[in-house]
Amino acid sequence: MKAVILAGGLGTRLSEETTLKPKPMVEIGGKPILWHIMQIHAVHGVTEFVVALGYKGEIVKEYFLNFVAINNDLSIDLSTGKATIHDGIQPKWTVHLVDTGAGTQTGGRVRRLRKWLGNDEMFMLTYGDGVADLNITKLVEFHRSHGKLATMTSVRSPARFGRIGFDGDSVREFFEKPEAGEGWINGGFFVLNTKALDYISGDDTIWERDPVEQLAHDGQMMGFKHYGFWSCMDTLKEKNYLEELWQSGKAPWKIW
Repeated sequence: MKAVILAGGLGTRLSEETTLKPKPMVEIGGKPILWHIMQIHAVHGVTEFVVALGYKGEIVKEYFLNFVAINNDLSIDLSTGKATIHDGIQPKWTVHLVDTGAGTQTGGRVRRLRKWLGNDEMFMLTYGDGVADLNITKLVEFHRSHGKLATMTSVRSPARFGRIGFDGDSVREFFEKPEAGEGWINGGFFVLNTKALDYISGDDTIWERDPVEQLAHDGQMMGFKHYGFWSCMDTLKEKNYLEELWQSGKAPWKIW
C-alpha cells in the first residue's frame, strides 16, 4: 500500500519557518516533520510514499536526493570523488516526489496523483504537518472491515477545527469550523479506495470540503476514533510544543 502525503501548501500560519521552506520541511528534533510522518507509516510496513509537492517543492527534492549523505557518516576520496557511506540511516523506502502545482488545492493534488497509484485499490492519505501515535495497522484493518470508500481518523481537539458528526462509526456530517464546542475532528490520516477520487472534480477542489462532505452524506465515510496523542503543526506555538516533546525524550508519536 502507498501513502500519499500532501506537502504543497504555503503554511502561512507558520510564516516564521515557511518563508524559506515548505511546512513539511520544518524540523522537529533536527529532522523534517515529513520524515517523522513517514516513520509513523513505515513502522507499520507502509514504505512507499507519493509526496504531492507545490510551494518550494525543490527543497523537498533536494532533501531526498541528498538523504543518504545528510543522514550518514561519509568518507570522500577527493582525488576521485568517490564517497563511501558508513552504517547509519538508510531506510528501505521508495519516495515518489510529484509536482502537483503551486496553486492546486488539496483535493486537486490528490486527483493529480491517480496515475501514481497504479492498480492499487486503496491507499493512505495524510497531510505533511501532523503526527500521532496512531496504529496504522489497526486503521487499515478497520477500513477493510467496513467496505466503504473512505476512512477518516478522528481525534479530539478544540473547536477551531472542523467537527465530525457520528452515527455509530459512520461519519454523517462534517462541519468545517464550528464556532463553539468540542468534539471529534478530522485527524488527517485517511484510508481511501481509489474510487473515492471520483468525488474530486478538479484542481480547485478542497479535499476537506465537498469530497469529504459528499462521501459522508453518501454513507461512504467511516471514522476510526483515535484516543491517543495527536498534534498538527499549524503555528509556531505548536512547532515549539512538538520540539519540547522531542527534546524531552518522550515524544508520543515516536513509535519506531
